[in-house]
Amino acid sequence: MKSEKISELTTSRLSVYLRCLNTLQEAGIKSISSQALAAQFNLNSAQIRKDLGYFGEFGVRGVGYYVEDLREHITKILGLDTPHRVGIVGAGRLGTALANYNGFDKSNFTVVALFDNDRQKVGRRIGDAKLLVHDVDEISNIIRAEAIDVMVIAVPAKAAQRVLNQIMSAGIKAVLNFAPASLISRRGVKVKTVDLTTSLESLSYFLSQPSGAASHAKTQKRKNDIPWMSRQSKVI
Repeated sequence: MKSEKISELTTSRLSVYLRCLNTLQEAGIKSISSQALAAQFNLNSAQIRKDLGYFGEFGVRGVGYYVEDLREHITKILGLDTPHRVGIVGAGRLGTALANYNGFDKSNFTVVALFDNDRQKVGRRIGDAKLLVHDVDEISNIIRAEAIDVMVIAVPAKAAQRVLNQIMSAGIKAVLNFAPASLISRRGVKVKTVDLTTSLESLSYFLSQPSGAASHAKTQKRKNDIPWMSRQSKVI
C-alpha cells in the first residue's frame, strides 16, 4: 500500500467497485478486466486501475481481476470484514426508517439501539427487530454495553451539535449525520454529513438549465445502449 494519503473520493469509489463485484459474483462471473468492469457499470477503467493501485497489485496479466479475490481485498481495505454495531439518535420518521432498513446487514453493519428524548418514545420497540428506544441521556452507558462503534444523528439541526458532543464523549469516532447542520468534531472523529435538502437543491439547479438537461439526456441514452452483462466477460 502506498504511503500517500488516500482521499475520501477514492474510498467512496472502492465502495462502488465492491457493489459491482458483488453483482458479478452473484451472476457467476469469475474474472473480469478493468475495461469490461468499466463498460458494464459505466465506470472509468483508468480510474479503477489507479484507485486499486494505491493498495497493491491485484490484476493478472491476460486475465484481469479475479472477482472473488478482489472482492475480499476491497472488503478488508474498507474494514468491512469486521462487524460494525450502529446506534441511531432520533427515533422520528427518519431514524425509524434507517433502523428498519435491511440493506445494512449486507455491508456488515447492524443497528442495535435507538435513542430519543421524547418520553412517549422511550421504552418502545421499533421495527421488525424490535429495537428498544433508549433515553438519550443513557447514550454513554448503552454505547459501552452494546459495543457500538458507529453512531447516526437523525435529530433536528438545533440539537445536532449537542448530540455529537455526547457521542464523542462516549468515545465514538465514526458518525453519520443527517441533520442539516455544519458540525464541529474533535480531532480523530470522522463526521460524514448527508444533507438531503442540499442534494435536492442541486437537482433543482440542474432542472433550471435546459441545455444541461438536454445534454445529460443524450449522454444517458448512449450509456443505456451499452450491453449490461454477459455470462462470460471477455478480457480486454
